[in-house]
Amino acid sequence: MHRYLSRRGLPVPAGLGLALGVAITGTLASAPAFAQDATEAAVEAVAATGVSPESAFIFNTLLFLMAGFLVMFMAAGFAMLEAGMVRKKSVATQCLKNVALFAIAGILYYLIGYNLMYDGVDGGWMGTLSIWSPDDSAIDGGDFGAGYAASSDWFFQMVFVATAASIVSGTVAERVKIWPFLAFVVILTGILYPITGSWQWGGGWLAEMGFSDFAGSTLVHSVGGWAALAGAFLLGARRGRYGRDGSVTPMPASSLPLATLGTFILWLGWFGFNGGSQLAMGSGADAVAVARIFINTNMAAAAGVVAAMVVCQLIYKKIDLTLVLNGAIGGLVSITAEPLAPSLAASLLIGGVGGVLVVLAVPLLDKLKIDDVVGAIPAHLVCGIWGTLIVPFSNADTSYGTQLTGIVAIGIFTFIASFIVWSILKATVGIRVHEEDEERGVDQAELGMEAYPEFGPSAV
Repeated sequence: MHRYLSRRGLPVPAGLGLALGVAITGTLASAPAFAQDATEAAVEAVAATGVSPESAFIFNTLLFLMAGFLVMFMAAGFAMLEAGMVRKKSVATQCLKNVALFAIAGILYYLIGYNLMYDGVDGGWMGTLSIWSPDDSAIDGGDFGAGYAASSDWFFQMVFVATAASIVSGTVAERVKIWPFLAFVVILTGILYPITGSWQWGGGWLAEMGFSDFAGSTLVHSVGGWAALAGAFLLGARRGRYGRDGSVTPMPASSLPLATLGTFILWLGWFGFNGGSQLAMGSGADAVAVARIFINTNMAAAAGVVAAMVVCQLIYKKIDLTLVLNGAIGGLVSITAEPLAPSLAASLLIGGVGGVLVVLAVPLLDKLKIDDVVGAIPAHLVCGIWGTLIVPFSNADTSYGTQLTGIVAIGIFTFIASFIVWSILKATVGIRVHEEDEERGVDQAELGMEAYPEFGPSAV
């Protein structure tokens, strides 16, 4: 089972049959009972469109690879956003964490993640515990029925995994130990993310119910947000962040230009994130769908920016750049659950609400004394919930009840499982640096270096 099948309840543009039929043929290779029907569908699609399976194979593979490049570039966006949002004594650590988590995510997705997410789920709760290996042997005989190169599919799915881990990195910044954090990343990317992903994209029980999450508002962003929330709760706030009287001590970002650059990189990468999730470019209809996804994605981000600016001005009488940057991300996360079906006007609405939610959620977390350094929980968790819940607004083939079921199920599983993993790490090796190390900065404590040595050591 694969994301192709998990979307069978979505509206399909006219002429898309070729790409879907071709893709279904390959992805059902492990389900022989359906293979013949899928092959027949692909043949009928070729006859109807005049596009050869080999041409579809080439263009679908190209889409996976190009979109994968863009999503990988989002890793740089997260690194720059986080490096800019933390204090300068923690910048190098954030850079290291983002490089390391991307590497770990790729290795774990090869060793266990991909097959746990996609192999033999068949309406159940998870796939198989086995190492993934590519199989493109059929094309040697001229059979392009798989619809895309196996390695291109793995690459595209793999780069999504690191996104969820990056969300956690930003939230728990400036006080978490590096090695316990990376140990958590191993569990998140190798086990937790693939299990919940299998429930829908792998053709699991949520897919059977009709749950819909086109590119991962819940399956990627909320999963990362729930894992981050559990970590922030157990870690506690940065030293001096909250006063006993409920006051919040500002902790200025190290580089707002760097954070802005990171946001623009993420915005660009999101076109691959959402556009690539069309999963096919083997027909004119597919190309139209990808283009439509691009403009809807862009409009949602733009609305998130403008909405955040307006709400900031109304509430605080000034515009907070950090909230505006997260407003853009909130708009992007909000549209990710369904970037194809909405009109441009609906995309503006969905993204705009996301921007508003970010501005409102940040002070709420502070009242609860949950220290989220970069604002990832409002942008990814809160907006991920909103974006997934509003899917039926533009997609009549889904229901609010089913969407809510998926949100709650994935949220409960991810938060509890993450809480357990964080708790085990806390009880064994510890997850937080010592107070004096936090005071002088995790860069010096964990790495023995500074990101900006020319400015000398600093307490801020």
